Amino acid sequence: MDYLEIEGGYRLKGDVEISGAKNATLPLLALSLLAKNDINLQNVPNVADIVTFTKLLNMLGAKVSNIANDTKLLTINTSNINSTKAIYDIVRKMRASILVLGPLLARFGHCEVSLPGGCAIGARPVDLHIKALQKLGADIEVKGGYIIANAKHGLSGKDIVFDKITVTGTSNIIMAAALAKGKTKIINAAKEPEVIQVCKALHDSGININGIGTSEIEIEGSNGELLNFKSIKIIPDRIEAGTYLCIGAITNSNICVKNVNIEHTESISEKLKEIGFQIAYHNDCEQQSIEIFPTEKLPKAFRITTTEYPGFPTDMQAQFMALSTQCNGSSSIKETLFENRFMHASELQRLGADISIDGNLAQIKGKSELIGADVMATDLRASSALVLAALVAKGVSRIHRIYHLDRGYEKLEDKLGRLGAKINRLKN
Repeated sequence: MDYLEIEGGYRLKGDVEISGAKNATLPLLALSLLAKNDINLQNVPNVADIVTFTKLLNMLGAKVSNIANDTKLLTINTSNINSTKAIYDIVRKMRASILVLGPLLARFGHCEVSLPGGCAIGARPVDLHIKALQKLGADIEVKGGYIIANAKHGLSGKDIVFDKITVTGTSNIIMAAALAKGKTKIINAAKEPEVIQVCKALHDSGININGIGTSEIEIEGSNGELLNFKSIKIIPDRIEAGTYLCIGAITNSNICVKNVNIEHTESISEKLKEIGFQIAYHNDCEQQSIEIFPTEKLPKAFRITTTEYPGFPTDMQAQFMALSTQCNGSSSIKETLFENRFMHASELQRLGADISIDGNLAQIKGKSELIGADVMATDLRASSALVLAALVAKGVSRIHRIYHLDRGYEKLEDKLGRLGAKINRLKN
């Protein structure tokens, strides 16, 4: 099994190119189930979650190309789908597989999708997806670990009110509504950029959608007619961009993060400025970049409460916890979206961090002198937090179970190596 060996204590410098967003690509892969033409996705990140999802599409009967190394192009043809069953062996590996539920049901009137397995960062129930599809006219039962959904006469548009904001739930219902009869209104919809990209792709295919980027979205369905999609370029990964900005901050380095969307990362860069770092924005006609500069003073302690977009993202909480160990004073992080998402705290403590946890509130005292040690990744973002801490720890750290890291970060050790980090991928 692979692990990362990192020698800490080095100042970094240079440019890093951000990949396409994993969390934007996944729903667009599911969206291909509504296409009557080949759908071309550009700027696709070559990470484990994308590979897993393409395997699911292949099992359903789709033809999916390999990701081109130079153009990052992925082509999907779903004209010969011969199965509407998403089996447990695939879904257990990635909860986002639930995104095929809405499109399969809308297109074929029947599907069986395995319930997602357990998740290290807490339960993310699919009851919101199920209730919304039932409102659209689906007959759904959960049996033998599968969501068995039927809509013999198709789905019909209705008003859907989500009890709580759900990103995958919003995307799932938007895709289902695109092929439904009549108009669907989604109230309390997620406003994440990844959801907006799904809406824009549908709009460009001819679907009438109003309220894109707001909490109320209206979709006029095609009454079962499949859609003709234009080529789609995946938006930059705002979480990867934020992670590298935090790497610049924790190592007090000058790093320019290229190929980003400045607006999508605003809550992250604003928090870094509050802590004491100078941030510069570069915006030309082809590419946006964010540059972070070293500070002469010790960074200030901070407070964070995670919330839905455009608030501070839960997917950046772990990285900022690592950063807080190098700040002056006591920082606090309140996690409001997922339970059990402080599992990285105990591993940071192994490196010397002073962290106390009380329910969904973490208190971190800084500045701590971190010492290299063997640590274990527990989820995707936790693994990146351990990388951050290892970059400033004295001596050598070894980060195990980095298959979590490979789910969402493309060529992390190569990108860090080009910035000057002493990092190697090794095998046990």
